[in-house]
Amino acid sequence: MATFLSCHFTSHIGLSREGNEDAGVIASTIIAVADGMGGHAGGEVASSIAIREIARLAETFRTTDLDTDSREDLLLNVIFDIDNEIIERTEQNEALAGMGTTLTALYLADEKAHILHVGDSRCYSWDTKKKLLRQISVDHTVMQELIDQGRLTPAEAHDHPQRSLLTQALVGDSGVDPLLQVVPAKIGEKFLLCSDGLSSTLTDQEMSKIIATSSDDGVVDALLAATLTAGAPDNVTIIWATVVDGEGAPATELLGAAHE
Repeated sequence: MATFLSCHFTSHIGLSREGNEDAGVIASTIIAVADGMGGHAGGEVASSIAIREIARLAETFRTTDLDTDSREDLLLNVIFDIDNEIIERTEQNEALAGMGTTLTALYLADEKAHILHVGDSRCYSWDTKKKLLRQISVDHTVMQELIDQGRLTPAEAHDHPQRSLLTQALVGDSGVDPLLQVVPAKIGEKFLLCSDGLSSTLTDQEMSKIIATSSDDGVVDALLAATLTAGAPDNVTIIWATVVDGEGAPATELLGAAHE
């Protein structure tokens, strides 16, 4: 039985930024969000590099007969492809020095979601029975390290002025040892991928309340509206995905900086 991801999505500049440094991709079995940073227009370039590499990978998966292990290897190795491309682009244009990006990608296969994650963009699963978001990815931030050490609570970290300080990002010489998290993804499972423009503005509890009272085709608009009402200080990219079966898998679509 063929399964794919049915998605609703947006990428919005927010209310304080001059450009959109977020990027995203929607494909039949892969979705991803990247949040760029640094350099003269470097954030847009870095996030676009990451997302376009994921889009190329999606095309490989669509057109090439590969076993699961080979697909997982390719998904892990895309981190190094992104890093190498960032290095190459920086060497070509010194103004891009210091650019980097987060990346959170979800790949659907064999009733499992494989999550590849670097930075503080997030992947959540939705608990339909309890009406709660469950964060799958672990933020690569100073705040998360302090939470893990018991020195801050999640609520304190959410409002901390240094909450966006990253401990890992794709910057060309990242030294990242990529790992895949694997969670169940049977038909009907729902996932939220987002940049920190959403998760640093609304709490998980606030997002859960909005999702619980929205239809699938209204979730993204409702989350964005609440973020804008709260001031939307950053770019906001949101992907709401449901695992479905049957025909009509979506064509690949680029979002945000990758679309421009």
